[in-house]
Amino acid sequence: MASRRRPRWYFSLRSPYSWLAHRDLMSTHPEVLDSIDWLPFWEPDEETARLLADEGVTLPIVAMSRAKNFYILQDTRRLAGERGLTDITWPIDRDPCWEVSHLAWIAAEDEGRGKDFVVAAQRARWQEGRNISDPEVIAAIAEGLGLDPERLSTAHRDPGLRKRGAALLAESAHDGLFGVPFFINGREKFWGVDRVAPFVRSLLGTERPGTPAVREPDPAARADLLPAAGDQGHAGGCG
Repeated sequence: MASRRRPRWYFSLRSPYSWLAHRDLMSTHPEVLDSIDWLPFWEPDEETARLLADEGVTLPIVAMSRAKNFYILQDTRRLAGERGLTDITWPIDRDPCWEVSHLAWIAAEDEGRGKDFVVAAQRARWQEGRNISDPEVIAAIAEGLGLDPERLSTAHRDPGLRKRGAALLAESAHDGLFGVPFFINGREKFWGVDRVAPFVRSLLGTERPGTPAVREPDPAARADLLPAAGDQGHAGGCG
């Protein structure tokens, strides 16, 4: 019998909702962040997409509409204000390469500093207006954490880290991820910043029993099950 996987959450350094969910957990249940696995998600570039295609993995990513982008801007400011955050910035992403920051996270995680890197990268992006797709910004973050700036700022050019990153994205597809933040506890899945509290309750054993689980096909291998068109609530790390 397969062993039960640890509870986990998928985050994206691109997503304002991942940032807010992370802050909520740090302020209310920091012990939860220490007891679950952290897995990154990002929109892959062409090289990573080829690695995924070679494994037959399709990610449910579609382009975000202009209207949704404006909504997220409004929603983020509203949610940040509710949390007393007034010093937020809205980054302008021109031709971003999300491998730069997310593969750097893998390198930082190898040194036991993945969580610290997330905090620093989120602060850089959402409170300092810095471009985390810029290797120089990643080098500065690494230096501030006492990590090797060269190692982290060039992580996106490391073939080994590329393959590991593609494997993490493939895992997200097998887990049925369609937006971030995305939390999993056993068979129970929770999507969005407003699902942080139910996820915590499920971990603490205070959630009411759910409905019986139904065996589902693997989403990574059955892209044909996805709607032919329409926003999956995803590009941009929405949720």
